[in-house]
Amino acid sequence: MTIYLGADHRGFALKERIKKALVGDAYIVEDLGAAEMTPDDDYPDYARAVAEKVAGSPLDRRGIVICGSGFGVDIVANKFAGVRAALAMSPDHAYKGRHDDDVNVLALAADFVDPDEALKIAHLFLSTPFDDKDARFARRLEKIKEIERGR
Repeated sequence: MTIYLGADHRGFALKERIKKALVGDAYIVEDLGAAEMTPDDDYPDYARAVAEKVAGSPLDRRGIVICGSGFGVDIVANKFAGVRAALAMSPDHAYKGRHDDDVNVLALAADFVDPDEALKIAHLFLSTPFDDKDARFARRLEKIKEIERGR
């Protein structure tokens, strides 16, 4: 599974730290930017790049998007069919998103989450499977797909 990363200037340092940790844990990581600290960049560019990759194969790919509040990247990522992005503020939050809602893009708030906690959140996000045995969860995901299809 490939993990796609994207962050603006406010999330740049956290992205770099997460990237280093994931590569060290033998994850396949593709950094979609920012490639360097650019104070005038815009979060939609990076969130879009990650969401487009995940939307291309939403069951087999994961993304992590980061900005200051986490809200902006979350909003952008959720504009793409097949992407289920969620802002997680704790490891338990990330667990519930993966387990119950099959979240495939994690949004992080660089201004509000401790970097060590962010690493725990990212690892739990990547290691938690979706509970596809629970009919409630599958039913809800099907309803989301219907919304995406315009029904």
